[in-house]
Amino acid sequence: MNPNSKTAIQPTRVSRRTVLRGAGVAMALPWFESLPVWGLETSSGGSAPTLPKRFAVQFMACGVNANHWWAKGSGSDMELGKSLQPLAPLREKLNVISGLFNRSAVGVGIHPGQTGNILSGASLQKGAELRGGISVDQVLANHWGEQTAQPSLVLGCEQPVTGYHETNFSMAYSSHISWQNSTSPVPMEVYPALAFDSLFDNRGNRRNQSVLDRVQEHAESLGRKVSSGDKAKLDEYLTSVREVEKRIERMRGEQDKAVERSHQQGAPLVTMERPDNGLPEDIREHMQLMCDIIALAFQTDKTRVASLLLCRDISGLFYPFLDVRKAHHSASHSDLNDDYERITRYYVSQLAYLAGKLNGMAEGESTVLDNSCLMFVNNMWSGNKHDSTKLPLVMVGGLGQTLETGRVLDYSERDDDDRKLCGLYLSLMQRMGLPDTSFGDATSPLGEI
Repeated sequence: MNPNSKTAIQPTRVSRRTVLRGAGVAMALPWFESLPVWGLETSSGGSAPTLPKRFAVQFMACGVNANHWWAKGSGSDMELGKSLQPLAPLREKLNVISGLFNRSAVGVGIHPGQTGNILSGASLQKGAELRGGISVDQVLANHWGEQTAQPSLVLGCEQPVTGYHETNFSMAYSSHISWQNSTSPVPMEVYPALAFDSLFDNRGNRRNQSVLDRVQEHAESLGRKVSSGDKAKLDEYLTSVREVEKRIERMRGEQDKAVERSHQQGAPLVTMERPDNGLPEDIREHMQLMCDIIALAFQTDKTRVASLLLCRDISGLFYPFLDVRKAHHSASHSDLNDDYERITRYYVSQLAYLAGKLNGMAEGESTVLDNSCLMFVNNMWSGNKHDSTKLPLVMVGGLGQTLETGRVLDYSERDDDDRKLCGLYLSLMQRMGLPDTSFGDATSPLGEI
């Protein structure tokens, strides 16, 4: 990871935080009732701290199986199509939104032009020079970054690709959803071990040693100072970190071997196929670990903004565990068959997994999920037709009671000006405290949100 990137740790940015420290490591803590670990401002009444709001986006490319992507009803009675079934336990905290579109991604050509502006709504430039716009996650990161150790987490489960598409758009647009400005994507971390190290400021020649072992003495001291309830919460948190760390250990070894292999072959890691490049061979493990890292980052207020590119556009990922023979992009050209339905449902299960983790993390009288908005979005409705005139989108979480949930919202019959994807982003930005009155092609928030 580039130490100068927006995702890099900047320990001096944040004051009044209690962290567990050890040799070459710093472990942020979750919210405690008996100890103000974050130094939060109090609410307007002065009685209780204001819990932070968080935003995360998961991205899947190349459309969904439209036959099984539907929802109707509301709250606990909401009915979900087959592809959305993994979210059934979270119906009351769910919003299924259909009919939104990204105007700048329609009619410009397939794939890169439908992807590089999914979070910005900007018009993309063809040719050698990249030009688009800042993405909504980075607007939020710029606003909240001074209050957290990391302005944002930008993670991916597939290496970016280079070159140009037949439409003359750069493949950088297909490989990145998070953009720090009109010409530069935010560097994306694809290695779980490096994302883990960033989360715990794990550095130096002791990176291969357990972070928990190094902070054990400090953890035991803190455990004697907090309430019994917070002591149980601390123990639970440390246990969850240990579980993630154990899975990371093996991957770190594979990554080190890949770096050596890259030097021997004279080939950059980014051009090598998994698992030779050190990425987990089983993408289920890869995606779940990245979700776990986001969950820990949100739980400890390490960051309030995250993006996870589950697969890039024109993805080459394979799914033998789903009994699907074709790679992702090829499979999407038969998007109404059972194979692609299983792929669609698998990706939705990643949202359900992250949401479930956050929903199990108590935070005051609520949960981390209650104070978050998790958004799942795709760059197309149909991969076979490359149709981006409407987009599949699901949100989970109430964003600190500022979002009504348990709803099915359909904007398909609205005028184009009333169904802008950027209108949704503007709505979320305003609920997270930004004063902006426009974003992308939207000059007003999305109605009914």
